[in-house]
Parts: sequence; C-alpha cells; structure tokens
Amino acid sequence: MTAKILDSFGGKLAEKWAATLLTPAFVFWLGGFIAILQHWDWDRLVKKFSLYSAPLQTAILVGCLCLIAASAFVIQRFDWITLRVLEGYYWPPVIGRIRVRHYELHRKQLVEQGQVLRQYEDKERHTFQRLKVKIETQGASALSQADKEKYLQLDKQLLDSDKQSILMRTRRQLRNLPAVSDLMPTRLGNLIRATERRPLARYGLDAVVCWPYLWLVIPDTAKRALQHARSDLNSSARLCLWSLLFLSWVALGAWWVIPIGILSALFAYYIWALAAARAYSDLIEAAFALYRFELYEQLRWPLPSDPAAERESGRALTAYLRQGSNQPYPQFVVSEDP
Repeated sequence: MTAKILDSFGGKLAEKWAATLLTPAFVFWLGGFIAILQHWDWDRLVKKFSLYSAPLQTAILVGCLCLIAASAFVIQRFDWITLRVLEGYYWPPVIGRIRVRHYELHRKQLVEQGQVLRQYEDKERHTFQRLKVKIETQGASALSQADKEKYLQLDKQLLDSDKQSILMRTRRQLRNLPAVSDLMPTRLGNLIRATERRPLARYGLDAVVCWPYLWLVIPDTAKRALQHARSDLNSSARLCLWSLLFLSWVALGAWWVIPIGILSALFAYYIWALAAARAYSDLIEAAFALYRFELYEQLRWPLPSDPAAERESGRALTAYLRQGSNQPYPQFVVSEDP
C-alpha cells in the first residue's frame, strides 16, 4: 500500500509541489528528518508507516509538504529584518562600534593608498610633459636612452599594470564605503549605505526620501530589473537565515549540521548577498541617473538649469517631499500637455 501511495506522489501532486521541495525549507526539514533517524531505526519507521491506512499515509505526506510550504512562507516574512541585521542594524553596541572602527581604519588606509598612487601618477605625468617639451624643442636626439625608454613607457600609460590594478581596486573599494559618519558594521551595510548616499552627493536627492516617489515614475522594464535584483538579494538573506536555523538540529545530537550550516551561511552572505547587493545598487544608481527628471516633471518641480545648480534644486525637492513647504517658491511648472 505504501508503494501505491508513493506512486501517486510521482504524478500531478509531485509536479505541484516540485517548487516547494527545491527550497531551503525542504533542505532544513530534510536535515531534521535525518537527525531524527539517528534516534529511530529506519526499518522500524517504515514498517510503522506502512501499517497506516492509505488515506492516513496520504494525509501524513501532504501534511509534511504543507509544513514545508508554511515554514517557507513564514520565514519569507523575515526577509527584511534578516537583511537589516546583515547590514549591521540591531547589533550589540559594543560589537557595532568595533566593526565600524575597523572599517574606519580600512577606509583611511584606502584613502592614503589612493593619494600615494595619485601623487605618483602626477609625478609621472610631470616627467612625461618635461620629456615631451624637450623632444619638441631639442629633438629626440637630446634624450638619453633611458629617457627615451621612459618617454615611450609613459606615452602608453602613466602607471604600470600593477599600480593601475591597485588604483582600480582602491577606487572600487572606496566606492563601496560611505563617509566616515555613515559607516556600518558590515560590508553589506556599507555597500547599501554608500548607494543610498550617492544620489544625495551627486544630485541633492536623498534616496531614502525620494525612492518611493521615483519608483512610481520609472518604466516597467526598469521596475522588473530592480524587482529581480531585489528578489535575488532577499533570497540570499533568506538562505542565510535558513542556514543558521539549520544549526538548531544540533540539539538532537546531529553534529554534522554545523559545517553544513556554517558553509551555507558563508556562501549566502559573502558570495550571494554581496554580489546581489552590488547588482541592486548599480540599478538604483542607474534609476536616479536616468529617471530623476521624470520625478521633477511629475511633481511639477522646475528642472535645474545646469549640473552646478542641480544639487541645490535636489535638496529643495527632497525637503519638499519630506515635510512639505509654505514658501511661494519655486513656482510649479504647468504642464503643456492638452
């Protein structure tokens, strides 16, 4: 009778629940089932299950699938809070301050490294200009062989490949770090915080305040790309939470869950979450770059006349969205559409 019940799960019912089985929730409960089997004999468990009637066997299997689906639904409600914790919110104050101090020192080292490389680049540029002027005024024959080789090298690139790679890596790391006053305890938090602050520095628009309004004016294609990137980021946070919950089966004496849970959590954070956050951050930055003037137009706010005036106009628009205004300026732009 058990084989007959299992065969029924190979048909339409299995197809219906395939998506449920291929989830971290299924792996979590599978790990728990294996941990329970360490205390129960498998043959005895199968024999006891086969004694049940067919409807009861079906009910038990369907109940297990419903438990997996329900737990997946419940854990999904914690995506936002899990992501906030991974960003560095709600950490113990002492640990948070230690981590922020670490990133403060790291940021300082990167700034100093970038300054050294830029000074070296300026020195090389000065040398190149000096040799170039000497060639133009006195001819190439006036240069020594060493100066000629130096000139040809600098004519191709001011920095050698090693220094260029170091400078590019330094700039990339600095890009993922906000100002010292905005530093967070984690890499993920700093990456997202830097993204939130970038529109303010460039356009005067506070991303936290303006994003809900901007979201409503961007086209559907951009929304789908952003939703996909955000879903990917949420999924990585969810896997991290499931991985930590997986460690709870240690209570049943299943010590083998420790390496699995830890490795899964490390993968979810360092490989998946950080990559997903970078993709999501790039899309948010692109949305502000491409569609911020749509926000101006929809709010009947006058467009800035030039990039130099945009920051001031953006700060005024942000203040208006945050708390409104009683001032008679700026004048709203009347739409010319019929």
